[in-house]
Amino acid sequence: MKPQSMSNLFRYFLLSLSAAIILVPFYWMINTSLKTNAEILRIPPTLFPSEFRFQNFADAIVKAPILTYLLNTVVVALSVVAISTVVSVLAAFAFARLNFRGKQILFIVILGTMMVPQEMLIITNFMTIADLGWMNTWQALIAPYCINAFNIYLLRQTFKQVPDELYLASKVDGVSNFRFLRKIMLPLSKSTIVTVMILSVIWIWDTYAWPSLVTTKDSMRLVSNGLQNAFTNDSGRIQYEIQMAASTLVILPLVFLFLMLKKYIISGMVKGGIKG
Repeated sequence: MKPQSMSNLFRYFLLSLSAAIILVPFYWMINTSLKTNAEILRIPPTLFPSEFRFQNFADAIVKAPILTYLLNTVVVALSVVAISTVVSVLAAFAFARLNFRGKQILFIVILGTMMVPQEMLIITNFMTIADLGWMNTWQALIAPYCINAFNIYLLRQTFKQVPDELYLASKVDGVSNFRFLRKIMLPLSKSTIVTVMILSVIWIWDTYAWPSLVTTKDSMRLVSNGLQNAFTNDSGRIQYEIQMAASTLVILPLVFLFLMLKKYIISGMVKGGIKG
């Protein structure tokens, strides 16, 4: 076999293995959501349900306020997307086009925050929220996510691909920075902007530790922490089949969102990673 063929074969093997590692948890979640509890606990486990129990999905909606959790998550996600995108666009434009003292140092500091685990800041943020009296409020769920260093970095990389000559020509014509951003930069960076918006939605959908700390009322919980203890019977046993059915329901919006906008995500990532 030719070396090129061996290289392609090895590449496809790695891609297939990576796809399997990613897809197996999703398959197991859906598989579990269609089983009875007795079948879930059976040893050895079965790869397919002996009987497809769709009643689990109806029970999930009835036994827990999933719609409330979903609505809360959508409200927080849309708020974070709106605020974070505006902040990221303005900050990225400043780092890409404007000249001011300490710009490079400040940008390095922002990049440095990407290497700091969120868990290191969670206690400080919690104390701040508690001192402000924001427990069980929308502000507590939204405020920590309004600034995203990765979004700023990705947009800044995209903005830097716009030729400098175009920016200088606009300044000669008396075009303001804001108008240049609105008329030139934003249309050319549409795919990257859509990408950072989608990433913000996924970030909120997946976050668990923070909403668990700042929400004690069931009416303010998000899907990530609301489903944790929502499905237990009178004896305290977790009803895994219903929990997995609920998890399947709440993940569907993200799947549809990704399938509809995947071309923007790929294009945005490519544009954001070309020029340093």
